[in-house]
Amino acid sequence: MAEKIATRQAYGDALAEFGVDENIVVFDADLSKSTKTASFQKKYPERFFNMGIAEANMMCAAAGMSTCGKTVFASTFAIFAAGRACEQVRNSICYPNLSVTIGATHAGVSIGEDGASHQMLEDIANMRAMPNMTIISPADAVETRLAVKAVLDHKGPVYLRLGRLSVPVIFDENYKFEIGKGVEIREGSDVTVIATGLLVHEAIKAFDILAEKGISARIINMPTIKPIDEEIIEKAARETGAIVTAEEHNIYGGLGSAVCEVVAERCPVPVLRIGTQDKFGKSGKPELLLKEYELTGEDIARKVLKVLELK
Repeated sequence: MAEKIATRQAYGDALAEFGVDENIVVFDADLSKSTKTASFQKKYPERFFNMGIAEANMMCAAAGMSTCGKTVFASTFAIFAAGRACEQVRNSICYPNLSVTIGATHAGVSIGEDGASHQMLEDIANMRAMPNMTIISPADAVETRLAVKAVLDHKGPVYLRLGRLSVPVIFDENYKFEIGKGVEIREGSDVTVIATGLLVHEAIKAFDILAEKGISARIINMPTIKPIDEEIIEKAARETGAIVTAEEHNIYGGLGSAVCEVVAERCPVPVLRIGTQDKFGKSGKPELLLKEYELTGEDIARKVLKVLELK
Protein backbone atom coordinates (compact mmCIF):
# COMPACT_ATOMS: atom_id res chain seq x y z
CA MET A 1 0.00 0.00 0.00
CA ALA A 2 1.32 3.43 -0.95
CA GLU A 3 2.68 5.70 1.75
CA LYS A 4 0.38 8.63 2.57
CA ILE A 5 1.71 12.15 3.12
CA ALA A 6 -0.23 15.41 3.11
CA THR A 7 0.92 17.90 0.50
CA ARG A 8 1.05 20.58 3.24
CA GLN A 9 3.53 18.38 5.11
CA ALA A 10 5.65 17.97 1.99
CA TYR A 11 5.53 21.75 1.53
CA GLY A 12 6.84 22.37 5.05
CA ASP A 13 9.54 19.75 4.60
CA ALA A 14 10.60 21.29 1.28
CA LEU A 15 10.87 24.77 2.80
CA ALA A 16 13.07 23.39 5.56
CA GLU A 17 15.17 21.51 3.00
CA PHE A 18 15.70 24.39 0.59
CA GLY A 19 15.90 26.97 3.35
CA VAL A 20 19.66 26.55 3.37
CA ASP A 21 19.44 29.28 0.73
CA GLU A 22 19.72 32.42 2.87
CA ASN A 23 17.67 34.36 0.35
CA ILE A 24 14.48 32.46 1.29
CA VAL A 25 12.07 34.02 3.80
CA VAL A 26 8.76 32.60 5.01
CA PHE A 27 5.70 34.44 6.29
CA ASP A 28 2.79 32.82 8.12
CA ALA A 29 -0.45 34.08 9.65
CA ASP A 30 -0.37 32.32 13.04
CA LEU A 31 -0.99 28.89 11.50
CA SER A 32 2.55 27.54 11.15
CA LYS A 33 1.77 24.23 12.88
CA SER A 34 -1.08 23.61 10.44
CA THR A 35 0.58 24.93 7.28
CA LYS A 36 3.76 23.09 8.36
CA THR A 37 5.95 26.16 7.94
CA ALA A 38 6.95 25.52 11.56
CA SER A 39 9.60 23.19 10.11
CA PHE A 40 11.27 26.17 8.45
CA GLN A 41 10.76 28.33 11.56
CA LYS A 42 12.58 25.80 13.73
CA LYS A 43 15.64 25.68 11.45
CA TYR A 44 15.76 29.31 10.34
CA PRO A 45 13.94 31.46 12.93
CA GLU A 46 15.66 34.65 11.78
CA ARG A 47 14.02 34.32 8.35
CA PHE A 48 10.54 33.38 9.56
CA PHE A 49 7.87 36.00 10.23
CA ASN A 50 4.65 35.23 12.10
CA MET A 51 2.33 38.05 11.08
CA GLY A 52 -0.50 37.01 13.38
CA ILE A 53 -4.11 36.77 12.29
CA ALA A 54 -3.61 39.49 9.68
CA GLU A 55 -3.53 37.77 6.31
CA ALA A 56 -4.04 40.90 4.23
CA ASN A 57 -1.15 42.64 5.96
CA MET A 58 0.98 39.52 5.50
CA MET A 59 0.50 39.63 1.72
CA CYS A 60 1.54 43.28 1.61
CA ALA A 61 4.59 42.64 3.81
CA ALA A 62 5.56 39.65 1.65
CA ALA A 63 5.26 41.83 -1.44
CA GLY A 64 7.50 44.45 0.12
CA MET A 65 10.10 41.88 1.14
CA SER A 66 10.19 40.50 -2.40
CA THR A 67 11.17 43.94 -3.74
CA CYS A 68 14.32 43.63 -1.62
CA GLY A 69 15.40 40.64 -3.71
CA LYS A 70 14.21 37.93 -1.33
CA THR A 71 12.53 34.65 -2.34
CA VAL A 72 9.27 34.91 -0.40
CA PHE A 73 6.71 32.32 0.67
CA ALA A 74 3.51 33.49 2.37
CA SER A 75 1.37 30.78 3.92
CA THR A 76 -2.10 30.43 5.39
CA PHE A 77 -5.27 28.46 4.74
CA ALA A 78 -6.67 28.74 1.21
CA ILE A 79 -9.87 30.39 2.49
CA PHE A 80 -7.78 33.26 3.85
CA ALA A 81 -5.14 33.40 1.11
CA ALA A 82 -7.59 33.56 -1.80
CA GLY A 83 -10.56 34.94 0.13
CA ARG A 84 -9.76 37.37 2.91
CA ALA A 85 -6.53 38.62 1.34
CA CYS A 86 -7.74 38.54 -2.27
CA GLU A 87 -7.50 42.30 -2.78
CA GLN A 88 -3.95 42.47 -1.41
CA VAL A 89 -2.88 39.53 -3.57
CA ARG A 90 -4.30 41.36 -6.58
CA ASN A 91 -3.01 44.86 -5.94
CA SER A 92 0.21 44.27 -3.99
CA ILE A 93 1.50 41.05 -5.59
CA CYS A 94 -0.07 40.46 -9.01
CA TYR A 95 -0.35 44.04 -10.24
CA PRO A 96 3.39 44.78 -9.76
CA ASN A 97 4.16 41.17 -10.80
CA LEU A 98 6.22 40.35 -7.72
CA SER A 99 7.84 37.00 -6.96
CA VAL A 100 5.79 35.85 -3.99
CA THR A 101 4.67 32.23 -3.63
CA ILE A 102 1.41 31.87 -1.73
CA GLY A 103 1.41 28.52 0.04
CA ALA A 104 -2.33 27.98 0.46
CA THR A 105 -3.09 24.89 2.55
CA HIS A 106 -6.37 23.24 3.60
CA ALA A 107 -8.03 23.69 0.19
CA GLY A 108 -11.14 21.75 -0.84
CA VAL A 109 -13.81 19.78 1.03
CA SER A 110 -11.27 17.24 2.27
CA ILE A 111 -10.28 19.46 5.19
CA GLY A 112 -13.29 17.78 6.76
CA GLU A 113 -15.00 18.82 9.96
CA ASP A 114 -14.11 22.53 9.70
CA GLY A 115 -17.03 22.79 7.30
CA ALA A 116 -18.19 25.20 4.62
CA SER A 117 -16.69 28.34 6.15
CA HIS A 118 -13.18 26.89 5.74
CA GLN A 119 -13.62 24.63 2.71
CA MET A 120 -12.29 26.85 -0.06
CA LEU A 121 -13.77 25.75 -3.37
CA GLU A 122 -13.39 28.98 -5.35
CA ASP A 123 -9.70 29.75 -4.92
CA ILE A 124 -8.51 28.53 -8.31
CA ALA A 125 -11.20 30.63 -9.98
CA ASN A 126 -10.22 33.71 -7.97
CA MET A 127 -6.50 33.35 -8.61
CA ARG A 128 -6.86 32.26 -12.23
CA ALA A 129 -8.57 35.50 -13.16
CA MET A 130 -5.64 37.59 -11.93
CA PRO A 131 -3.04 38.64 -14.51
CA ASN A 132 0.52 37.37 -13.87
CA MET A 133 -0.60 34.62 -11.45
CA THR A 134 0.71 31.06 -11.85
CA ILE A 135 -1.36 28.31 -10.19
CA ILE A 136 0.09 24.95 -9.13
CA SER A 137 -1.94 22.12 -7.58
CA PRO A 138 0.37 19.18 -6.73
CA ALA A 139 -0.97 15.62 -6.64
CA ASP A 140 1.33 14.18 -3.97
CA ALA A 141 4.34 14.81 -1.73
CA VAL A 142 6.89 14.18 -4.49
CA GLU A 143 5.28 16.67 -6.82
CA THR A 144 4.90 19.21 -4.01
CA ARG A 145 8.63 19.13 -3.26
CA LEU A 146 9.46 19.53 -6.94
CA ALA A 147 6.98 22.40 -7.25
CA VAL A 148 8.60 24.25 -4.34
CA LYS A 149 11.99 23.70 -5.95
CA ALA A 150 10.71 24.97 -9.30
CA VAL A 151 9.23 28.19 -7.93
CA LEU A 152 12.58 29.14 -6.39
CA ASP A 153 13.69 30.10 -9.89
CA HIS A 154 10.31 31.35 -11.08
CA LYS A 155 9.68 35.05 -11.63
CA GLY A 156 6.24 36.35 -10.69
CA PRO A 157 3.38 35.41 -8.33
CA VAL A 158 2.56 31.75 -7.63
CA TYR A 159 -0.49 30.25 -5.93
CA LEU A 160 0.51 26.83 -4.58
CA ARG A 161 -2.67 24.90 -3.66
CA LEU A 162 -2.18 22.31 -0.93
CA GLY A 163 -4.37 19.95 1.09
CA ARG A 164 -4.86 18.93 4.69
CA LEU A 165 -5.55 15.24 4.10
CA SER A 166 -2.75 12.69 3.81
CA VAL A 167 -2.77 11.32 0.27
CA PRO A 168 -0.98 8.38 -1.39
CA VAL A 169 2.45 9.01 -2.86
CA ILE A 170 2.03 8.46 -6.60
CA PHE A 171 5.39 9.41 -8.07
CA ASP A 172 8.98 8.33 -7.46
CA GLU A 173 12.38 9.99 -7.62
CA ASN A 174 12.37 9.77 -11.43
CA TYR A 175 9.29 11.97 -11.81
CA LYS A 176 9.82 15.19 -13.75
CA PHE A 177 7.88 18.33 -12.88
CA GLU A 178 7.81 21.47 -15.00
CA ILE A 179 5.67 24.54 -14.45
CA GLY A 180 3.06 24.77 -17.20
CA LYS A 181 3.25 21.11 -18.25
CA GLY A 182 0.75 18.28 -17.83
CA VAL A 183 1.94 14.68 -17.56
CA GLU A 184 0.34 11.60 -19.09
CA ILE A 185 0.55 9.00 -16.32
CA ARG A 186 -1.61 6.26 -17.91
CA GLU A 187 -1.95 5.50 -21.61
CA GLY A 188 -5.40 5.24 -23.16
CA SER A 189 -7.22 5.67 -26.46
CA ASP A 190 -10.98 5.72 -25.72
CA VAL A 191 -11.28 8.71 -23.40
CA THR A 192 -9.10 11.08 -21.38
CA VAL A 193 -9.37 11.95 -17.69
CA ILE A 194 -7.56 15.16 -16.75
CA ALA A 195 -7.15 15.52 -12.98
CA THR A 196 -5.39 17.75 -10.52
CA GLY A 197 -4.43 17.64 -6.84
CA LEU A 198 -6.01 15.01 -4.64
CA LEU A 199 -8.18 13.72 -7.51
CA VAL A 200 -5.20 12.45 -9.50
CA HIS A 201 -5.13 9.42 -7.21
CA GLU A 202 -8.88 8.99 -7.68
CA ALA A 203 -8.39 9.18 -11.46
CA ILE A 204 -5.91 6.30 -11.22
CA LYS A 205 -8.58 4.32 -9.37
CA ALA A 206 -11.00 5.10 -12.19
CA PHE A 207 -8.45 3.86 -14.72
CA ASP A 208 -8.47 0.41 -13.06
CA ILE A 209 -12.27 0.34 -12.82
CA LEU A 210 -12.63 1.25 -16.50
CA ALA A 211 -9.97 -1.23 -17.59
CA GLU A 212 -12.08 -4.01 -16.10
CA LYS A 213 -14.89 -2.86 -18.40
CA GLY A 214 -12.61 -2.90 -21.42
CA ILE A 215 -12.34 0.90 -21.60
CA SER A 216 -8.93 2.40 -22.34
CA ALA A 217 -8.69 5.65 -20.38
CA ARG A 218 -5.80 8.07 -20.74
CA ILE A 219 -4.98 9.73 -17.40
CA ILE A 220 -3.33 13.14 -17.40
CA ASN A 221 -2.03 14.81 -14.26
CA MET A 222 -2.42 18.58 -14.61
CA PRO A 223 -0.41 20.15 -11.77
CA THR A 224 -0.33 23.62 -13.33
CA ILE A 225 -3.76 25.14 -13.79
CA LYS A 226 -2.36 28.42 -15.10
CA PRO A 227 -0.66 28.55 -17.51
CA ILE A 228 -2.42 25.37 -18.59
CA ASP A 229 -0.77 22.93 -20.97
CA GLU A 230 -2.84 23.52 -24.11
CA GLU A 231 -0.81 21.12 -26.26
CA ILE A 232 -1.41 18.04 -24.11
CA ILE A 233 -5.14 18.88 -23.90
CA GLU A 234 -5.49 19.32 -27.66
CA LYS A 235 -3.57 16.10 -28.29
CA ALA A 236 -5.86 14.20 -25.92
CA ALA A 237 -8.96 15.68 -27.52
CA ARG A 238 -7.85 14.72 -31.03
CA GLU A 239 -6.69 11.22 -30.11
CA THR A 240 -9.40 10.11 -27.67
CA GLY A 241 -12.39 12.26 -28.66
CA ALA A 242 -13.81 12.79 -25.16
CA ILE A 243 -12.59 14.25 -21.87
CA VAL A 244 -13.55 14.16 -18.19
CA THR A 245 -11.95 16.67 -15.81
CA ALA A 246 -11.60 16.01 -12.08
CA GLU A 247 -10.83 18.54 -9.35
CA GLU A 248 -11.62 19.22 -5.69
CA HIS A 249 -13.00 22.65 -6.59
CA ASN A 250 -16.15 24.21 -7.97
CA ILE A 251 -16.73 23.16 -11.58
CA TYR A 252 -16.91 26.88 -12.42
CA GLY A 253 -13.62 28.68 -12.90
CA GLY A 254 -11.18 25.87 -12.14
CA LEU A 255 -9.51 23.05 -14.07
CA GLY A 256 -12.70 22.02 -15.84
CA SER A 257 -13.34 25.54 -17.08
CA ALA A 258 -9.74 25.92 -18.26
CA VAL A 259 -9.86 22.63 -20.18
CA CYS A 260 -13.21 23.53 -21.75
CA GLU A 261 -11.78 26.84 -22.96
CA VAL A 262 -8.87 25.09 -24.67
CA VAL A 263 -11.08 22.39 -26.19
CA ALA A 264 -13.61 24.91 -27.50
CA GLU A 265 -10.90 26.92 -29.24
CA ARG A 266 -8.62 24.17 -30.51
CA CYS A 267 -10.50 20.86 -30.88
CA PRO A 268 -14.17 20.68 -29.84
CA VAL A 269 -15.05 17.33 -28.24
CA PRO A 270 -17.45 16.37 -25.42
CA VAL A 271 -16.17 17.37 -21.95
CA LEU A 272 -17.82 16.51 -18.62
CA ARG A 273 -16.58 17.96 -15.33
CA ILE A 274 -16.11 16.28 -11.94
CA GLY A 275 -16.02 18.79 -9.08
CA THR A 276 -18.32 20.41 -6.58
CA GLN A 277 -21.45 21.35 -8.48
CA ASP A 278 -21.68 25.03 -7.52
CA LYS A 279 -22.29 24.16 -3.87
CA PHE A 280 -20.68 25.03 -0.56
CA GLY A 281 -19.07 22.35 1.56
CA LYS A 282 -20.33 20.57 4.67
CA SER A 283 -18.80 19.40 7.93
CA GLY A 284 -17.89 15.73 7.96
CA LYS A 285 -15.18 13.12 7.64
CA PRO A 286 -13.04 13.78 4.55
CA GLU A 287 -13.67 10.37 2.98
CA LEU A 288 -17.44 10.76 3.42
CA LEU A 289 -17.35 14.25 1.94
CA LEU A 290 -15.52 13.03 -1.15
CA LYS A 291 -18.33 10.52 -1.65
CA GLU A 292 -21.01 13.12 -0.85
CA TYR A 293 -19.69 15.43 -3.55
CA GLU A 294 -19.04 12.59 -6.01
CA LEU A 295 -15.28 13.06 -6.15
CA THR A 296 -14.19 9.42 -5.97
CA GLY A 297 -12.68 7.08 -8.52
CA GLU A 298 -16.05 5.38 -8.87
CA ASP A 299 -17.68 8.72 -9.66
CA ILE A 300 -15.03 9.51 -12.25
CA ALA A 301 -15.60 6.12 -13.89
CA ARG A 302 -19.37 6.74 -14.07
CA LYS A 303 -18.78 10.14 -15.63
CA VAL A 304 -16.51 8.54 -18.23
CA LEU A 305 -19.31 6.17 -19.23
CA LYS A 306 -21.56 9.19 -19.73
CA VAL A 307 -19.09 11.14 -21.84
CA LEU A 308 -18.48 8.10 -24.05
CA GLU A 309 -22.15 8.21 -24.98
CA LEU A 310 -21.58 11.73 -26.33
CA LYS A 311 -18.75 10.80 -28.70
